[in-house]
Amino acid sequence: MEDPSTRLQALRTCFNSGVTRPYATRRKALLALREALKRHEEELIAAMHSDMRKPRFEAYLSDIGLVYTEIDHALKHLKEWMRSERPSTPLALQVASSELRPEPLGVVLIMAPWNYPVQLVLTPLVGAIAAGNCAVVKPSNEAPATAQVIEKLISETFGPDHVLVVQGAGSSVGPKLIEPFRFDHIFFTGSPAVGRKIMAMAAPHLTPVTLELGGKSPAIVDATADVERAAARIAWSRYFNAGQTCIASDHALVHQSVMDRFLAALTRSIERSYGKDPKESPDFARLVNDKRFNAVKGYLDHGHIHYGGMTDAAERYIAPTVLTNVPLDSPPMQEEIFGPVLPVIPWNEREEVLSIVGRNPFPLAAYVFSSDRSAQRYFTENIPFGGGCINHCLLQFGNPELTFGGVGNSGMGRYHGKATFDLFSHHKGLVHGSTLIEHGLQYPPYTSLKEKVLRLVLR
Repeated sequence: MEDPSTRLQALRTCFNSGVTRPYATRRKALLALREALKRHEEELIAAMHSDMRKPRFEAYLSDIGLVYTEIDHALKHLKEWMRSERPSTPLALQVASSELRPEPLGVVLIMAPWNYPVQLVLTPLVGAIAAGNCAVVKPSNEAPATAQVIEKLISETFGPDHVLVVQGAGSSVGPKLIEPFRFDHIFFTGSPAVGRKIMAMAAPHLTPVTLELGGKSPAIVDATADVERAAARIAWSRYFNAGQTCIASDHALVHQSVMDRFLAALTRSIERSYGKDPKESPDFARLVNDKRFNAVKGYLDHGHIHYGGMTDAAERYIAPTVLTNVPLDSPPMQEEIFGPVLPVIPWNEREEVLSIVGRNPFPLAAYVFSSDRSAQRYFTENIPFGGGCINHCLLQFGNPELTFGGVGNSGMGRYHGKATFDLFSHHKGLVHGSTLIEHGLQYPPYTSLKEKVLRLVLR
């Protein structure tokens, strides 16, 4: 990658000119992005199939469709989001009024991963543009076909001084972007290990960072759960995109009393979805590269393969797999799996669940399957996690009215819908003092009467 300083400075000049701030400009940019996404739909679907054999339905549902939802939501509410808020003003500050004015941050950097290579680029970009910023977008080089279409789409939609696409390996591109140039915000989606490096590079400039990471997200099934539905929904979340989903059910913690029923239901669900030979199914994706294939294949050596376990290195294929008798100190129970392998762990007492989750604290998601309201409350209140569902999986990601983000090791900062607009905005607080009335209480000399009045108004 050549020295990007000239191109980055062009973004700063564009932002400083004020051209990205007006409502009409932001709205026009969002509409143009929507039209470009529509034009390139088929190219994007083909590119994601090329990169990881992502099924057409999954590509539209999780990558393209969710971006349309974000764009439409932003267009519907943009004028409202841009409007200044008028909070109340306490008696001690009278006579005056208060204002919270949302203003764009400036030039922001969006670094996206490979697993959802369209949605995790464009969803934060929607919020950055809606907030009036200029942006640098770094697609993942691990999904090269999709990255090329993303660059074409963005280049057709925005001038290079408004939104700039930078390609290349993150390990080399990141330092060239972050170290010499002060971005006004960095938005990174990826692993905790890389997230720490991004934070370290951002620290000298005191650049704020949003980190959307991952973790070992549990699916908890208690004795009162609808076992058939729980198994189907957990299987859907685990094997969607061949398990390469940061909020997938990483492992299932199943009450011992329903374990046999759950495992049988899980097998039925897998075969309903992918047939007896999932390798022949058009609806099952592949691992993105050899490194990921080898890492996930290694998990098969720990525990008993209850179902699946077939592999094909040439296709980077690992069958939907269920593991039982998995030691808690083994790699599949210590590392985020990020593949189509589901460990199923039994439990008897609620405290056991907390202990198991506590070995890998702060998951990005948690899913509780139970008909018992007290159990639902117990698990959702006693486990710190980013977000999740009761009696379902993954759905929390699809609602733009719900903020999304991690906690602790699974990330920092929240986005989606208005939260993305707010993330890329500075909410400037202003007090407007009246010039018509001057009570003079704040000025010396300070008398006993002024102190009595002060004590009164500050109560």
